[in-house]
Amino acid sequence: MSSTQPTDQPLWIQDRETVIAHDDGVEWRYQERPDYSHTNKSLQAQSQYAHIEGSLEAIVQNLVRAFEMEATHKTNPAQWVSVVADKFRMRTNGGPEYTANDVAAVGTYNLFLEESEHYNPKVETFESSIRIFHEAFPDGFLWELAEVFSGPPNVTFKWRHWGTFSGPYKDHAPTGEKIEISGMTVARVNDDLKILSLEHFFDTSLFLGKLATGCPFHAQK
Repeated sequence: MSSTQPTDQPLWIQDRETVIAHDDGVEWRYQERPDYSHTNKSLQAQSQYAHIEGSLEAIVQNLVRAFEMEATHKTNPAQWVSVVADKFRMRTNGGPEYTANDVAAVGTYNLFLEESEHYNPKVETFESSIRIFHEAFPDGFLWELAEVFSGPPNVTFKWRHWGTFSGPYKDHAPTGEKIEISGMTVARVNDDLKILSLEHFFDTSLFLGKLATGCPFHAQK
């Protein structure tokens, strides 16, 4: 699923592995390149959509995956090639707008998810939020683009996120259930196809509710 061969396409709309490979001077959060080899195998086996290379769908999917990787693993937004860092804004379901620096500081989970009985983004850090969801989905929480409804500059698309709840979520035991959520995003891009803003629409409570259906560990004693 990766290639580092020369191409006329800008780096940020090539596959994620190619973006990772071009890392001269990059400040990686964990001091090394992220390894998506396991995730890529899962995507090959479980994806429902096979977008033609060079199509608008493939380009948008590559761009969003590059952004997700950079937001998670690159600590300095000025080094994110997928966005216009000083102009970038992101919000979910009409909520507050966040900058690239906000995303780098607290993480996408803490900006996506609202405070509820199942999760409190006000008390979780970037690292703790990553740990919580990686523990719940040890085989990965995968993302793919389903359909593009409009092209640049306001790219509107539908996506799906899914994974197997095979690890503990806080004090809830895993159920082994495949948990899937879908949503819509409007990505405003510039003439170079770098992201200026992202506006997401999805049911955050549904996702958390499914994770909290596992039996609490204390109930098993």
